[in-house]
Amino acid sequence: MIRRVTSPALFPPPAYSHASVVEAGTKLAFLAGSVPLDTDGELVGAGDPVRQAEQVIANLREQLHAVGSDLEHVLVTDVYVVSGEPGVLSAVWEVVEASGLSVGPHASTLLGVACLGYTGQLVEITATAVVPEGREREVVRP
Repeated sequence: MIRRVTSPALFPPPAYSHASVVEAGTKLAFLAGSVPLDTDGELVGAGDPVRQAEQVIANLREQLHAVGSDLEHVLVTDVYVVSGEPGVLSAVWEVVEASGLSVGPHASTLLGVACLGYTGQLVEITATAVVPEGREREVVRP
């Protein structure tokens, strides 16, 4: 269902692919940015980008489950980290790799940014995923 492509004409990427191809007619889920908030709306891991990345991945998994998908069906992500330090970005990417998101590996962009939407927020991940046939669900909260 998903064909992951790494171009032999380009430098081999570490733990991600250059592109993901999905056949026409496949259901896709376009997820809003996953943020490091708990179920009460409280920031998790204040000042700790690694802890925030872990919470973001946990929340991303819940978003995926709500539509009948999971981490292994993710095609592409954008990973935003409030930092200009390559070491901080690398530490967050290690969390992404350990999560199972890079199993495919999926296509991803890792970005250092100036700020994100919530006070104290250091990490956010947006994703597009395949919804395997027969597994789609609709969860609506009031």
